[in-house]
Amino acid sequence: QVQLVEAGGGLVQAGGSLRLSCAASGRTVSTYAMGWCRQAPGKEREFVAAVNWIGVRTSYADSVKGRFTISRDNAKNTVYLQMNTLTPEDTAVYYCAASLGTVSSPPSGISYWGQGTQVTVSS
Repeated sequence: QVQLVEAGGGLVQAGGSLRLSCAASGRTVSTYAMGWCRQAPGKEREFVAAVNWIGVRTSYADSVKGRFTISRDNAKNTVYLQMNTLTPEDTAVYYCAASLGTVSSPPSGISYWGQGTQVTVSS
């Protein structure tokens, strides 16, 4: 069993930055694809970014390309999401996800989800 715990959310003004982290425990996630998804009020959970098991290949939703960067440190069993130039449209609960396949759009085949961390961007 894997537990994923997100951290780093909060309130930020438009144009600001936040760095989310997702720490895994219980077992190593070094063989899992990892990613981030988000869910805004009244909307379905959507894919944001993903990184393959070795950290070489990344993918992003069009809405965050050029602003967000996903990375992972398998030695620390941790995944990060650097979010820059945030806009109010980025306001959502951000969830960390682990998959033995891929993390993509729409989110499916996810083996483990974190509990989520709130990101609020004020205008």
